[in-house]
Amino acid sequence: MVFAGGPGPPPRISIPSGATLIAADGGLELAAGLGLEVDLAVGDFDSVSESKLEGVPSDRYPTAKDATDLELALAVGLRLGPRRLVIVGSAGGRLDHLLGALLLLAADAFRDCVVDGQLGPAAVHVVRGTRELEGEPGELISLFALGGDAHGVVTEGLVYSLRGETLTVASTRGVSNEFAEAVARISVREGVLLAVRPEGTLS
Repeated sequence: MVFAGGPGPPPRISIPSGATLIAADGGLELAAGLGLEVDLAVGDFDSVSESKLEGVPSDRYPTAKDATDLELALAVGLRLGPRRLVIVGSAGGRLDHLLGALLLLAADAFRDCVVDGQLGPAAVHVVRGTRELEGEPGELISLFALGGDAHGVVTEGLVYSLRGETLTVASTRGVSNEFAEAVARISVREGVLLAVRPEGTLS
């Protein structure tokens, strides 16, 4: 589980037993707000005080670097060989950081693990191949193509069904769908989808 920085109160999140907790720079403050101690902090630490870092194992990077603190923290998490990566952070703050974080999730580096996020009040899920997502009937869910067009998109359990269509990166066709049932099944033949539940909570 990787904690990212950002303004606002900590999001609702449950911590799985035995999870490794990694903070990306200011994510250390977010974890502390949830009453959690992280296993490792990663970043240039321009968003957290040195006093907060005392006693915390850390990997420090220079401010001038070619990746965000979140990308570096996720790379550390990947080296642990997880079946699932969960990102916890704010949906506010700098728009460029939020956009960069969401686009990052389409990277091939994450193809072998399940990737989810709790960004403020919204839950996000990366869909490669097929995933089943739980929600409440009537709950909003939007689908976006990440990193390129998504081909052969099929949905079950949503109000507006897709039956092998293509969602392009320049389209809003997947916005504002709804759960028709408690479980939705989403498949993509080629490409990567991001499923966003604006008022969702990760389980």
